Amino acid sequence: MSIEARLAELGVTLPDAPAPAANYVPFVVVGNLVHVSGQISQNAAGLIKGRLGDDLAIEQGAEAAKCCAISLLAQVKKACGGDLSRLVRVVKLVGFVNSTPDFTDQPKVINGASDFLVAALGDAGRHARSAVSAASLPLGVAVEIEGLFEIR
Repeated sequence: MSIEARLAELGVTLPDAPAPAANYVPFVVVGNLVHVSGQISQNAAGLIKGRLGDDLAIEQGAEAAKCCAISLLAQVKKACGGDLSRLVRVVKLVGFVNSTPDFTDQPKVINGASDFLVAALGDAGRHARSAVSAASLPLGVAVEIEGLFEIR
């Protein structure tokens, strides 16, 4: 089954790849690797803002992380000229969680992205990962995730 068909089965339509909000490019292709800049938590309704350990529950943070993963895939699709079948695997994610100093469940939040990528890509979605806390994130968003992907 194609990645696009699997996404449709999961009820996910990739949005247009979000444009950068500052002086950087959304992705850089080096050889067979796509380095995708941090994607902030947003969906069709807009930015997903908040702080874990304060006004957001782990489940809400995980949903925000899933939205970041959807944006990451949209960037990879754009990097592949619209052909997502060129994606070989997810190599690594680095997740940043807007959280209070005493919040320690960053991995549970970033699991929202990891679980989604495995559901969408199977074993090709399994990846190395970091999940860290941030005192604040751009525009007050809950989560930001950057990724490294292998393509053919």
